[in-house]
Amino acid sequence: MFPVRPSRSELIAVHADLLHFRADPGAQGDAAAYEYLPGGLLVVDQGKTVQIGPYDQVEPSLPEHALMLDYSGCLCVPGFVDTHTHFPQTDMIAAPGANLLDWLERYTFPHEARFADERHAAAVADFFLDELLSNGTTTAMVFGSVHGQAAAAFFSAAQRRALRMLAGKVLMDRNCPENLRDAPGGGYGETAALIEIWHGRDRLEYAITPRFAATSSVAQMRALAELAADYPDVPIQSHVAENRAEVAWVAQLFPGARSYLDVYDQYGLLRPRAVYAHCIHLDAADRARMAAAGAAAAFCPSSNLFLGSGLFDLAAMRAAGVHIGLGTDVGAGTSFSMLRTMADAYKVTQLQGQTLRALQAWYLATLGGARALGLQDRIGSFDSGREADFVVLDPRATPLLARRMEQATSLEERLFILMTLGDDRCVRATHILGAPAYLREAV
Repeated sequence: MFPVRPSRSELIAVHADLLHFRADPGAQGDAAAYEYLPGGLLVVDQGKTVQIGPYDQVEPSLPEHALMLDYSGCLCVPGFVDTHTHFPQTDMIAAPGANLLDWLERYTFPHEARFADERHAAAVADFFLDELLSNGTTTAMVFGSVHGQAAAAFFSAAQRRALRMLAGKVLMDRNCPENLRDAPGGGYGETAALIEIWHGRDRLEYAITPRFAATSSVAQMRALAELAADYPDVPIQSHVAENRAEVAWVAQLFPGARSYLDVYDQYGLLRPRAVYAHCIHLDAADRARMAAAGAAAAFCPSSNLFLGSGLFDLAAMRAAGVHIGLGTDVGAGTSFSMLRTMADAYKVTQLQGQTLRALQAWYLATLGGARALGLQDRIGSFDSGREADFVVLDPRATPLLARRMEQATSLEERLFILMTLGDDRCVRATHILGAPAYLREAV
């Protein structure tokens, strides 16, 4: 593809159709919210974006030692941001379940028990991260298993790849198999030790990770409140209001809470950089509280459809001012591809009489996800100084795509076609800090 594979320390110029966002384009596709440069140049130095512009304006000013990467005819966007996924569920993707709680009992818990073996955890982490890269995902918020050694194996694998990842070991001490329960004390000690080792190391962040309220006792929730208070800069991730039976169960377990979301709020777990997956069965008060607290929602359309959990109300969440990102939610989600996830998100909105425009879907998969994770000053766009994680997509990767693209007359239409018909075959390259971490031709 190129005569010399660039390193993260080199000055490189990427020639491609460039697209990135500066704001949410909204339902009307606000042109001021994004920048599209057909045949543009993206200049990267020392792993960060330094310039973006039309080819004929930028190319003459490039120094002689700049390495040109020619992706002509391809679309280059900031790396996809997956705001919710589970690396221990890689081997159980496409496992059918009657509903969420049945699926957890039949598949999730038995699979996660295997992560007591650190070698197994390391092997799955390697596969999982390589799968993310082959799908163009460069940042993800990731659930581990209950095992601290498995979390360490995941962080080690991400560090070797120089990836920006947020992850944590699951915390749960009830309503789960005995071999997957945290020890008495609520898991504070093991989590605190992992935070001290991994949080802020290279491009890694630790995330405080209760599985969901139903699997944490009041004692563990108090330990979580203490962790959140002791580590105010550490992200938080969990699940909320995914399934109606789950909502009813949590109401029984925490009768003093106004709602499922209020359980987390009562223990100080609703704050900026707290990301809650699903958020389907919330009311207006919940949505307003999420927005006021600065917490974010991970919209996981593929898994919600797969488990029959319900439909995420994107319009209501946007109207409330809640930050939103997309999540594949592997393994209930059926693909690592953010393109497939965008396509399912469109279908979920259609079922509710809403319309998700392609531009807004691509925003949610890039800058929207970065904002949900509180990382918009580092990733998610091509603004100067941002970390140069990006994906190069071939809009003619399959015969059907190529044929359909011949009929497209606008950027919106091309983006819609790509997210509807595209998948990992469209990913020509994924770059981390400017350097290629995945090249399709090399597979």
